[in-house]
Amino acid sequence: MSFSIKNICCIGAGFVGGPTMALMAEKCRNLIFNVVDINKQRIAEWNNKDFSKLPIYEPGLEEIIKKTRNKNLFFSTEIEDAIRSADLIFISVNTPTKTNGLGAGKSSDLKWVEASARQVAKFAEGHTIVVEKSTLPVRTAEVIESILNSTLSGLNKDKKTFSVLSNPEFLAEGTAIQDLENPDRVLIGGEDKEAMLLLSKIYKNWVPDNKILFTNIWSSELAKLTSNAFLAQRISSINSISAICEVTGADIREVSRAIGLDTRIGSKFLDSGPGFGGSCFKKDILNLVYLAEYFGLEEVAKFWEEVVHINIWNQKRIAKIVVKKLFGTISQKKIIILGFAFKANTNDTRESSAIKICKDLIEEGAELIIHDPKVNPIQIEADLKIKPKPLNNEASKTFLNSNSGSWRFSKDLNIFDGSHAILVLTEWEEYKNIDWNYVAKKMVKPAWLFDTRSVVNVELVKKSGINLWLIGDGGI
Repeated sequence: MSFSIKNICCIGAGFVGGPTMALMAEKCRNLIFNVVDINKQRIAEWNNKDFSKLPIYEPGLEEIIKKTRNKNLFFSTEIEDAIRSADLIFISVNTPTKTNGLGAGKSSDLKWVEASARQVAKFAEGHTIVVEKSTLPVRTAEVIESILNSTLSGLNKDKKTFSVLSNPEFLAEGTAIQDLENPDRVLIGGEDKEAMLLLSKIYKNWVPDNKILFTNIWSSELAKLTSNAFLAQRISSINSISAICEVTGADIREVSRAIGLDTRIGSKFLDSGPGFGGSCFKKDILNLVYLAEYFGLEEVAKFWEEVVHINIWNQKRIAKIVVKKLFGTISQKKIIILGFAFKANTNDTRESSAIKICKDLIEEGAELIIHDPKVNPIQIEADLKIKPKPLNNEASKTFLNSNSGSWRFSKDLNIFDGSHAILVLTEWEEYKNIDWNYVAKKMVKPAWLFDTRSVVNVELVKKSGINLWLIGDGGI
């Protein structure tokens, strides 16, 4: 088959599709990239004249969009036209965990993948390479192939043919552009060798040959789930040891440094914190759990499910510690929350530990003031499912007289007046440079600082007179 790739379509303009296609467009100026989505608002944000208001914040992304948008990178809602003109189509849509039906709470809901496959089957012309880019359960390619092949029956007047590949993303939010520019590996799974080579040719514009790996399609899908599961398992493991450090007098930073120097273990993902978040870790582990249960591997399922349980336990543990240190009650006490994104250098709040911790504190009656440099307060409201505290005095009185707590958002850090405690939940750089002497004068005594990210200068905090709880430090 004589076939070349000139036009590429990506269905899905989210955290994977947008940045990935932007980087590809920068590296492959001879190719056209169309990123399409049914979400009109998201597409409008990608096309915003103010590049600082893109829907996704990633260091370096804004600069790439400036170079490529409306040159060889286009964002639109014209899905049908983009599919028709495409030689290669990435499916990069959302795959949330099912909330009801078979596999609820564990397996992925593939309705958007199926819908995308049906659109490709209907509107594609000639030969089309279809690439799984979303995080998907094992054997999803089988579903896509079945849908695509169903259009090939009869006379097939349009002469449609399809090749289905798996090309999972291995991006860490906050470093996505760096991960795309210098990946540890690019995994291409499939059975059609020519299609695999054509996809690899795109990557070879900037990725060395030895980093491009070919596998069968099932191994590719499982490798993605397994990578995320292993990383999440390390986080739960170090957080469990962190709790032991706190009751034995050990310091988790010293323990992590010691075990990280073991070349068999390595130092990455050994930082203790409030727990893992993001769009993939929990979802991928639960997919593994469902897969193991489906095939009768109950012990395997229990092992991976416990990784999620430890993560939830750690979040609850932190909220309980705050209440305990503040004399057993936080009702109507003002607590400053520093950071709501699940990690620094992203505006993503999906599965953020801050959601569970803030909800627990509000339930205990606390008045939270939440600050995050990149997260929109509208997103915080959606995550907490609680409206922010009104600013007018009369409405505020109603909140004060209720048994439950409240929250409001602040754009700046002039928020410490009359606060009883500060809780660092995201490791933003600006939190490292706070003047704790100044803050101490604004707070109610005895004042507390709870650092779940090990970002503050311990000596400066102690000198200020603020009581410090540092995650994993039993010596404080």
